[in-house]
Formats: sequence, C-alpha cells, structure tokens
Amino acid sequence: MLTCSLPPEAMSDETPESLIPYDEIVQDALRAVVGRVLREVEQTGGLPGEHHFYITFKTRAPGVSIPKHLLEKFPDEMTIVIQHRFWDLKVEDDSFAVGLSFGGVPATLHVPFAAVTQFHDPAVEFALTFHADAAEEPAEEHEEAENDVPDGERDEAAKEDGSNVVNVDFTRKK
Repeated sequence: MLTCSLPPEAMSDETPESLIPYDEIVQDALRAVVGRVLREVEQTGGLPGEHHFYITFKTRAPGVSIPKHLLEKFPDEMTIVIQHRFWDLKVEDDSFAVGLSFGGVPATLHVPFAAVTQFHDPAVEFALTFHADAAEEPAEEHEEAENDVPDGERDEAAKEDGSNVVNVDFTRKK
C-alpha cells in the first residue's frame, strides 16, 4: 500500500493549502501504472498466468467512446473485464482501446486513463482506486460488466439461467 503523509510537526489545524497539486500528480502517476500493465499485455499478446483485470471507468468522461447501447445501460460508470475474450488491445500514452463482447455482441471501447476510477487484478489482489472529478456526483449503484467468459468457466447457476454478469465488490481505503 502506498501512503503519502506530512511529518507530524507539519500537521496542524492550520496546515496551509498546497499550491502544488500533489493529489493530481499522484493520481496521474498511478494511472500510468494501468497504462504500463496494459501496454505489456499488448506487447506480449496476452495475459500472463492467471492475471486478469477489472477496469472501472466513467462512461461520460471526455474522450470515452463506447457503443450507444452500453452508454444507455451504464450512464455513469462501467466495469469491464480483460481476461479471456478480448482483442485489438491498443495502448496510447493517455488512453487504451479494446474489443470486447457484451451479450455476444462485439464492441470496441476507447477509454482515456483519466476516466479510469478503479483497476483490480484479483489474481494477485492488486487494486488501485482513483479519485473521480470532485465536481461529479457520487456514483450510483449499477450492474457490473457483462463480458462473455468461456462456457467452461461459468458456474453451474450461470449456465442454467444464461447469466454472465460479473459482480465485483471494490472497497475504498482512505
């Protein structure tokens, strides 16, 4: 866990407001971690070992491009899964694009790293949570990603009802 704090002698009720945007700088640096990880997957052509990623992002953030039906279903925030069925992963300095299937329908998503609010690799319990724009309202609860997974990996209940919804519980640590 990364912790940044002031020394005790610098802390008081009258700590001056910083003229250096430390929080923004740290958020950008941590988002660069997501970019580096995705770039390595792009360069190697696949995920190593059991690694897979849950990436949550603001669907209406500047630069986000997703199909209209997904925007209607996820008007604020969406979680995607990069695991078995993804293609055409392209990573740029400030964004990534990836092909995924939603309910059997292929789609290409373009997501700026600035829109990402959470990144989680459950294979190694690595997670990052990013601050959303302070001007935004808190996110409402919503259904999580509906990426397709290989039939052999669905649990029996999901096979019976045809469901492929992935539920992820992200907890925020402050």
